[in-house]
Amino acid sequence: MEFLSVTTGDGVAVATIKRPPANALSRALIVEVDALLDQVENDDAVRVIVLHGEGRFFSAGADIKEFTEIESGAEFSKLANSGQEVFERLERFPKPVIAAIHGAALGGGLELAMACHIRNVTANAKLGLPELQLGLIPGFAGTQRLPRYVGMPKAAEMLLTSEPINGEEAVRYGLANRSYSDEELLPATLELARKIAKKSPIAVKATLDMLQYSKPSTYYEGVKAEHEAFGVVFDSEDAKEGIQAFIDKRDPSFVGK
Repeated sequence: MEFLSVTTGDGVAVATIKRPPANALSRALIVEVDALLDQVENDDAVRVIVLHGEGRFFSAGADIKEFTEIESGAEFSKLANSGQEVFERLERFPKPVIAAIHGAALGGGLELAMACHIRNVTANAKLGLPELQLGLIPGFAGTQRLPRYVGMPKAAEMLLTSEPINGEEAVRYGLANRSYSDEELLPATLELARKIAKKSPIAVKATLDMLQYSKPSTYYEGVKAEHEAFGVVFDSEDAKEGIQAFIDKRDPSFVGK
């Protein structure tokens, strides 16, 4: 795979996102995440997956420049739907997936991390969904998963202000499990993964299956509504302005159209 490097050992597959400088979540990278799941699902030597990023970030967000290649809201909605399907598969995967987050998990990067079963972070990592800054909304189920972890009021604040929280706050609000120093993050996460890998694969799978029943019944309805709204918002003048302002490295000027 071009953007994911995978190594295995001790029952753990370590998948490293390698798309410098920001490990942006492109369509090709999402396809590779799906291919990774194909690769390890029936591999008995792999019992746990650890996902992390090479370089400065876990993933600093979607590939915004790629958005300029999309011509319509309908195509944008289709992109969101395909991403949601891969992330839903990740969330429902029969083997535990642990995200080791350093630097930043923003936008699509955080949506990817929220689809994992466990999230460890560095204390100074930035986690957020800044899509409104571009005149857009999250499209990979971010509006549905974030409230499950941090609660509705905090999710509303994070979404509507586009302001991220740090790793320590993420642990406090329930978005992450534990925070570590930069040096400790990956070793500690691998230790956790190896501990889980020693458990019965049958019992682990059954536990993951049972956890699916803990979600509100309206969640997947919300996911569908989100990708449809994602396409509608993309067709707005504000979205075009927000994307172009990001590329131009300037503040956007939204007009409400």
